[in-house]
Amino acid sequence: MFIHLDLDCFFVSAHRTLDESLLHIPVAVGGRSNLNIFSSKKEIRKISSNDGAFVSSILTNEGQKTFKEYFVDENGKIRGIITTSSYEARAYGVKTAMSVNEALTLCPHLKMLSPNYPLYHELSQKLKELLVKEIPLVEQFSIDEFFGDLSGYIEEDEVVPFAYRIKNKIQKELGLPISIGIANTKYLSKLITEYAKPDGVKYVSKDNIGNFIRNIPIAEFPGIGKAFQERLKGYGIKTLGDIKNKRELFYSWKKPGIDLYNRVCGIRDTKLTTFREKKSIGIGRTFDCIYDRTELRRRVCILSRYLCFLVKKSNVNPLTYTIKIKYESNQKSKNYVNVNTIFNELDFKNHMTKLFDENDTHPSHGVVQLNISVINFAKANEFTYNIFEYENDIKKSKLTNQMQKLRNKYGIDIIKTAFEIKEEKDK
Repeated sequence: MFIHLDLDCFFVSAHRTLDESLLHIPVAVGGRSNLNIFSSKKEIRKISSNDGAFVSSILTNEGQKTFKEYFVDENGKIRGIITTSSYEARAYGVKTAMSVNEALTLCPHLKMLSPNYPLYHELSQKLKELLVKEIPLVEQFSIDEFFGDLSGYIEEDEVVPFAYRIKNKIQKELGLPISIGIANTKYLSKLITEYAKPDGVKYVSKDNIGNFIRNIPIAEFPGIGKAFQERLKGYGIKTLGDIKNKRELFYSWKKPGIDLYNRVCGIRDTKLTTFREKKSIGIGRTFDCIYDRTELRRRVCILSRYLCFLVKKSNVNPLTYTIKIKYESNQKSKNYVNVNTIFNELDFKNHMTKLFDENDTHPSHGVVQLNISVINFAKANEFTYNIFEYENDIKKSKLTNQMQKLRNKYGIDIIKTAFEIKEEKDK
């Protein structure tokens, strides 16, 4: 027996734990690309300790800013998109990914809030700690979603009262509304949660699953993207019931088709992932068009400093560095470099700025987005580094480790290169 828990309108609900005046009115949380890391203004920036929370790892003070400070730019234009909206706001048509401007047009009295990432991370961590004490096996699926395996722990006829007890405890201790779906397999429990919302519990027994999914559109099942939906419709498959009746077709598509069929039909979908090994670490920003290549290199350098901090926090040694550049014309350029060194900040910054210079394929065009990442983590005792550079690498790595200690204590911006500081003063 599996249980899926999904916090209702999580970001809005989190703010409501601090401000009761936000209850029962249209509220939305909006987001903008966090560009203040490029600013010369002094600010304390922290790193999230919640590995299961899939939002920004760099936590700043956006939550303390007013609407004008956060959403209105220097030209008086309202910026940002809707991240989460309350059910009261959804009644006016306010949706996730909608522009803040459009949302305010639909609902002029909408209460717009800037994001408070430290609060979200704190509540998510507290919820995980609560669940681990109540459920033998817990998987954090996202910042506001969790799976629990109740097999051999809770009897089937007791599972609904158990879910209500957990739900009431979360409301009492954290002040957060949550919806819970229960089924005999993992992804069916996630599907059922959608029918428990808002703030409810729904259980569908194994015997009734066939009837329950029969007429549900394929778009509602978690993991079926738009491209795959179109492919399925080409075979006349529009509902989950249609999928159940096409076993041979799905099994002919090998692993992707077999996995989807089994998930929809509740077959062998009983494994939780309690640990996710990092495959990559990255950071990126979207901004107004910039033509100045010196400023772009400065931003690559700053992003590299932040990414270096995250890499050292994760205690990994990446062997591949990547960069992606997006231009105003929507053209893109991307590339990577493989290295054979012990990771250190000096070499990493040099590699990234060189990657930018070599892959800036449209130097006369403005750039609107930069993304850098690291992949291909070396496994302990399974990789041989360049012996001719090893001693030098060790020295640079030790220097990076010393800077890491200072940044852990005083903030990521406590040590910057002269290039970063000089250019900030010029701006």
